[in-house]
Amino acid sequence: MSASPAPPFAQRTHAANRYDAIVIGSGISGGWAAKELTQKGLRVLLLERGRPIEHINDYKTALTPSWEMPHRGRKTVAEADAYRLTSRNYGVDEYNKGFYVSEIDSPYVQTQNEDFVWARGHQVGGRSLTWGRQCYRWSDLDFGDNLRDGHGVDWPIRYKDIEPWYTYVEKFVGISGSKEGLPHLPDSPEFLPPMAMNCVEKHAAMQIAKTYADRRLIIGRVANLTAPKLGRGPCQFRNACDRGCPFGGYFSSNAATLPVAAATGRLTLRPYSIVTRLLYDDAKKRATGVEVLDAETGAMHAYQARLIFVNASTISTTMILQQSTSPRFPNGLGNDSDQLGRNLVTHSKISVGGRYDGFLDQYTYGRRANGIYVPRFRNVTQQHADFRRGYNYQGGGSRPRIDVNTPVDGQAFGAAWKDSLPYPADHWSLGLTAFGEMLPDPNNRVRPSATVRDKWGLAVPEIDFNWSANDYAMMADAVREGRTMLEQIGCQQITSDPPRAIRSTVHEMGTARMGRDPKTSVLNAHNQVHACTNVFVTDGASMASASCVNPSLTYMALTARAVDHAVREMKRGVL
Repeated sequence: MSASPAPPFAQRTHAANRYDAIVIGSGISGGWAAKELTQKGLRVLLLERGRPIEHINDYKTALTPSWEMPHRGRKTVAEADAYRLTSRNYGVDEYNKGFYVSEIDSPYVQTQNEDFVWARGHQVGGRSLTWGRQCYRWSDLDFGDNLRDGHGVDWPIRYKDIEPWYTYVEKFVGISGSKEGLPHLPDSPEFLPPMAMNCVEKHAAMQIAKTYADRRLIIGRVANLTAPKLGRGPCQFRNACDRGCPFGGYFSSNAATLPVAAATGRLTLRPYSIVTRLLYDDAKKRATGVEVLDAETGAMHAYQARLIFVNASTISTTMILQQSTSPRFPNGLGNDSDQLGRNLVTHSKISVGGRYDGFLDQYTYGRRANGIYVPRFRNVTQQHADFRRGYNYQGGGSRPRIDVNTPVDGQAFGAAWKDSLPYPADHWSLGLTAFGEMLPDPNNRVRPSATVRDKWGLAVPEIDFNWSANDYAMMADAVREGRTMLEQIGCQQITSDPPRAIRSTVHEMGTARMGRDPKTSVLNAHNQVHACTNVFVTDGASMASASCVNPSLTYMALTARAVDHAVREMKRGVL
């Protein structure tokens, strides 16, 4: 029987700082690890390097109108410097800045360029409070691409291995979406009702279906509830998700997994806990615990456990493993293959957009926290001559309310603006952003800097990163096809990013990859470190390739699968 429920996120001590399992990081994968381990009867210590965030109570700006904000929702000049790179991918503003890490306090080094954007969330819940919530299953196309074209190492799993775990997590998360019957974008039996497309999006979907045999436009599959689920939601269509949702309308660790873990009475959450290294016992040939720096006091602590799940997010997870040296692992725990820190990938991104003159008798209301999606159509059945792998489009249609105004710093003002407020614009806009798959490259890597330290005196990540010829060729195709599709839809005044103006996403992956061979990978098929099997990595670091499909749902499924394996192995006495 479970112990009596404890208050959410209660912090309790345990004799000699010993636990059954330690989870590092409380974001999407760490929250799932904590939930699954505690529900299976283990006493779990959850370590979060950032501040505590209590669901609902700590979403201070969630319902605040702009006129009550000191700067009307905008960043100050000083804050612009603190979030300079992060703002390329996220709309950091006065409402949500507390959920993002200051690049001044916690910098990182880029040796080649500034192309890589590393957005972080150092708080309980991590980036689950700010993620885009797009949730898609990977398919055998994704798990098999490495083997087919020879880039990277073969995944040690296929779709059939993870399919039941997708269903398992989807049932809990709550994902709205439409069933499409596409083998390379598998449907879920657990979909909640899909959100509706607006008139210009429905028109675009119809025109694409008429024009192309190899592609379609669908509504996004998103972890925003369209019906109440497990005491959460439904989504209120406010599209203010990145302020924290007091309704629980979207999935986050704080709203979903951590309350369940806490209710077991077996969760100890310790915020302000920066894990500096894993402790390894050469005689026992296993990790015995972790060393922790208290971010508030500077004191050092040690905690022990039989199982350790490292879910600090891709780069932070890699840094922890790299700095966990010992006589057995002089180059980082589990780094016999020299692949730890290598093969850093993200998704490439580029945009096109146009104006649609029509449907002037229609308008939309509400703020749908979702968009449209065009699944991958390149290199699905036939190989493209110019590049490997593929891309998808995400985007949306809208009708602006303001058409004539004088903008100042992005804000309109004056009599003309006031007069225009009751009227929608005389057109619709339709935009598509391509998300492309990078190929694994051992030269794209992360390692601790030898010279740069953060405010706690710890080494920051040093990142070597470059786009490849494959990325440029893929994104050039995405621009061409995007423009052509908008023309077929009937758009005018089409604009696009320059083909080489690729932007990175925050879907970093690959630096402690899974694989079949310990000589070329860090983790096995169950996300265990090959040479230290009581250490598991189930966040983005574990991925052997990037797909072009959003990865968070796969992290959740891998985590639930890995916990199930770990607990079974514990019961057998193997771990």
